[in-house]
Amino acid sequence: MDFTVRDAGDSTEIRLHGRMTFSDHDTFRSVIAAFERPAGHRIVFDLSGLDFVDSSGLGMFIIARDTAQKKSLDFAMRGARDEVQRLITVAKLHKMFTIDA
Repeated sequence: MDFTVRDAGDSTEIRLHGRMTFSDHDTFRSVIAAFERPAGHRIVFDLSGLDFVDSSGLGMFIIARDTAQKKSLDFAMRGARDEVQRLITVAKLHKMFTIDA
C-alpha cells in the first residue's frame, strides 16, 4: 500500500493506493501520524485508489477511526469501489464510519 497526504485548510485527505494487507501495518503507522491535527479537524480516507483490502486492512480502518475519536477529529471515508466496497459492506463498517459521497 502507498499513501499520500494532502492538507486543505480544516481537512486532511489521505489517499490510499494499491493493496492494503497485514504487511502494511508498519506503513499504516505513518498514516496515523497524519492525525496530529487540532480537535475538530476532518480526516478523510480516499479509497478510490485502493484495489484490495484484507481483514487486517479492515482492522486498520477501525484503528484509524478510534485514533480520530480519541483526538476529537472528524473521520470519514470515501471512494471505495468494487471489492473494497463489498468488503466494507460485508463487514458492516459502513455502519461504523461516515461514508462521504
